[in-house]
Amino acid sequence: MKTVRMGVIGLGNMGRFHADYLLNHKVSRCELTAVSDAVPASLERYKQIQTFLKSEELIRSGAVDAVLIATPHYFHTTMGIDALQNGLHVLVEKPISVHKADCERLLAAHQGSNRVFAAMFQLRTDAKFKKIKQLITAGELGELVRVNWINTDWYRTEAYYASGGWRATWKGEGGGVLLNQCPHNLDLLQWFCGMPAKVRGFCQIGHYHSIEVEDNVTAYLEYANGATGVFVTSTGESPGTKRLEIAGDRGKVVLENGKITFTRNEVPMREFSRTAATGFVRPDVWNIDIPYAPGGAQHHEITQNFVDAILDDVPLVAPAAEGTRSVELANAILYSALTEATITLPLDSRAFEHKLNQLIADSKFEKKTMAVSGEDFTKSFVK
Repeated sequence: MKTVRMGVIGLGNMGRFHADYLLNHKVSRCELTAVSDAVPASLERYKQIQTFLKSEELIRSGAVDAVLIATPHYFHTTMGIDALQNGLHVLVEKPISVHKADCERLLAAHQGSNRVFAAMFQLRTDAKFKKIKQLITAGELGELVRVNWINTDWYRTEAYYASGGWRATWKGEGGGVLLNQCPHNLDLLQWFCGMPAKVRGFCQIGHYHSIEVEDNVTAYLEYANGATGVFVTSTGESPGTKRLEIAGDRGKVVLENGKITFTRNEVPMREFSRTAATGFVRPDVWNIDIPYAPGGAQHHEITQNFVDAILDDVPLVAPAAEGTRSVELANAILYSALTEATITLPLDSRAFEHKLNQLIADSKFEKKTMAVSGEDFTKSFVK
């Protein structure tokens, strides 16, 4: 194979975005050959390639070697399993599934397969996040002791939530800000710091909007080495804050307003505490502005890596198996809030699935929808 024949399943905002950059040849050695969507009108602009109303028809058409799945969340699992079982390479939008149990089913379908299975976590290609990952991996911060991440700049209006009947419902989306806006942040959090051992979540349901899912969240995290963390997010707060702070034995790194600052202890803090002769001294520090080349965080970079993995066996930037971790974090935070209890990880996936199914069955929420057109959804992309 010299060129990957790609199909895009789901032609909402994200699906059209992916299809259009593929048609514009932003991914080398890849050709968009087919698309599918359940709404006939969505297919009109793609008459130059094969179109299908049903994903299973595209998957079995013989027209594609790989698919990019950009449907509402619950379909990621069923369509992903179908594609994998029919021998296709699969790239799935975030989150890879709504809940951990579905992630497990999806990964089980891939087990033993030689197909490439990746997740659309493009922020892993962002230069500033790659630089922070490099600092941590190289041991520049030493042992991690604390992480604080405030993500309250995900502001959304009532019109946003009313733009789709599936949005912000237990049945249609399976969650709110944690599952829709924050998969990238939660993915980066575990990419930097690993998975916590315990989670205590505090989630407010419909606090700022007329929705039945969480739109305001504060979570406390505890790691196996005793490090702690706080993760805060909201879709109702404006102007909001975007600040990441990671502290280690050797210093701390802060990302805010696109600037990375590193305050480095000349002597690791624990060593200094043990050896200091007086009580109110502290380690001398170096204050460093960390430069990084602009660029990255482009969706087509993950798609290019996916194609290169298929053709050249290069390592994936974001293997789908790692996508389970952000889903598990989102589920654990919400489950903790719903049960008012600290959750020990790994999360009991069946228990959370049962709780979610109960929320769906008990829902009496009546979703109001409205037509929203002509809006540039790419303004929502994280910068």
